[in-house]
Amino acid sequence: MKNILIAGGAGFIGSHLCSTLIARGDNVVALDNFFTGKRENIEPLKESGRFSLIEHDITIPFTFEAANGAYFDEIYNLACPASPAHYQPDPVRTMMVNILGMKNLLDLAKAHNAKILQTSTSEVYGNPQVHPQPETYLGNVNTIGPRACYDEGKRAAETLCFDYHRQYKTNIKIVRIFNTYGPQMRKDDGRVISNFICQALAGEPVTIYGDGSQTRSFCYIDDMVAGIIAMMESKEGITGPVNLGNPDEFTIEEIAEKILEKTGSKSPLAYKPLPQDDPMQRQPDISLAGQLLGWQPKISLDRGLDKAIAYFTKALR
Repeated sequence: MKNILIAGGAGFIGSHLCSTLIARGDNVVALDNFFTGKRENIEPLKESGRFSLIEHDITIPFTFEAANGAYFDEIYNLACPASPAHYQPDPVRTMMVNILGMKNLLDLAKAHNAKILQTSTSEVYGNPQVHPQPETYLGNVNTIGPRACYDEGKRAAETLCFDYHRQYKTNIKIVRIFNTYGPQMRKDDGRVISNFICQALAGEPVTIYGDGSQTRSFCYIDDMVAGIIAMMESKEGITGPVNLGNPDEFTIEEIAEKILEKTGSKSPLAYKPLPQDDPMQRQPDISLAGQLLGWQPKISLDRGLDKAIAYFTKALR
């Protein structure tokens, strides 16, 4: 049994991670300010007797202990809005969450002698000129564009992790998460699959930005959580970064058509201009995750979409 802190524990991925770790017998503390996290995501966890919540903004320095007064063994950082709809309206705050928040969590890990895992992002690759993207690719990010607060914030957080590792011997782990979807996403998440499902179920036009030929790779939440935990449990010295995602690649238009077919929706497709710096291709090379972690995704897009549609069908009632 471990004492584990999960920053961003009320969010989409964070709440699934909390649930999985509690189910295996760990004590879990969720740290969240509910900027994008949802209280209903974590409400059922309170019944376990192994879950507690600290409501706090990670940009403000803190010192916390586990609920039983012990040190934390492991810290997961998932605390940052991941959708442009949520991180672009306040780009300065987004940068501070990534940089100051990361520093504060690294200081906590240092004080507790805890392992710390940073959930970085495929966005560090920018609009890639290498396809698929391996961890060795240094990326093609517009440092002054409207997405840079997230992209560059995550890149800076990776740098901080490695600086703490080199300077203080902090035990770090970094994963680069590619598009993830599934139950407990917000209805107003603003990303492709949640947007398409909610629009299709409501009979509204399904909004495609650009001509729909740009590609993405989508990983179901259960597979992603399994990969994150596998990275945390990897051998000492495996720092990453390691890509986590499903390498099956689809055009945005293909995703829209799949969702319309599965929901039986008659919604039309509505095409709008592509936002600045929106990547044209995004597909992970996950060979390193297979080699180091023995991990690969198991849930197909069709199966995962069925689960996500069932969730949103109930949530929208």
